Amino acid sequence: MEKLYTVLVCALFLSCMEATKTKVNVVEKTTSVQEIPVSQLKKELDERGFQTFDYVDEKTKDTLLMQQYFIAFLKKGPNRSSSKEEVDSLQRLHLAHLGRMYEEGFADISGPFGDDGEIRGITIYNVPNLQMADSLAKMDPMVKSGRLTIEIHPWWAAKGFKLR
Repeated sequence: MEKLYTVLVCALFLSCMEATKTKVNVVEKTTSVQEIPVSQLKKELDERGFQTFDYVDEKTKDTLLMQQYFIAFLKKGPNRSSSKEEVDSLQRLHLAHLGRMYEEGFADISGPFGDDGEIRGITIYNVPNLQMADSLAKMDPMVKSGRLTIEIHPWWAAKGFKLR
């Protein structure tokens, strides 16, 4: 089993190393994910109620399409005295909720923070407005139970860029 684990870790490492060798031009005439012209993507986002704007990168002179997202900060809530069984059940429901948000296209990324601070994690919602992000975040069983609270802020990011 340890040998299999070592092989998998090495394969993942080599895969990541190979990915970093490939130069990716993230500003193109089309988006790499949907392969549609940026002008068409902007029109579709605007029609669906998303806030967008164009930004010219001074260094490259490329025009980037910026979109507004919403970051939900998941913070410690007032109800922290649940039993281990309750917390385990809520965690399973919480992860199912976040998975559903991702699968349905409402959230692009979620994750916990690595410390034991007041802010426990984030979710980036890919929705047209703050009210929708707030409503979806409040559907989280951890939020409903009071174990977590939410704080949401608008956040802008360029379309087509990926985490690396």
